[in-house]
Amino acid sequence: MLKEILSVSGKPGLFKLISQGKNMFIAESLIDKKRIPVYMRDKVVSLGDISIYTEDEDIPLATVLENIKKKENGQPIEFNKSIKNDELKVYFESVLPDFDKDRVYPSDIKKIMGWYNLLVKEGLTDFTEEKPEEEQTATEENGEEKPEESKQE
Repeated sequence: MLKEILSVSGKPGLFKLISQGKNMFIAESLIDKKRIPVYMRDKVVSLGDISIYTEDEDIPLATVLENIKKKENGQPIEFNKSIKNDELKVYFESVLPDFDKDRVYPSDIKKIMGWYNLLVKEGLTDFTEEKPEEEQTATEENGEEKPEESKQE
């Protein structure tokens, strides 16, 4: 789901990918539902491709959003727009204890919190990404064999 949600530089909010052309995307704003063309020159990032720095390794944004969802019981985060940087860090530490305090800025935390609230408002709360490996493991456990696997042997 997060692969289809885009952040477009210079545009407020988030966008849902509607269709792809040769040199552009059509995206729909999650805020006002208006559709816009997004060209190759625009800086576009899929939320599914974002990860957060920690002391050990980078954690996918989906994991962070899932942690926030658990902490907030699936409800929007209640925070004042003028929240202090120290309060942002304390909150973020409660959902990702080992985040890298030198490389994750308060503005990043505020942006993630805003994205989370927008996604919850739109009912897009399934942050877990299904992995093909899990599907393959489940199929093997059921005793079924995939045709590709038998060809490789």
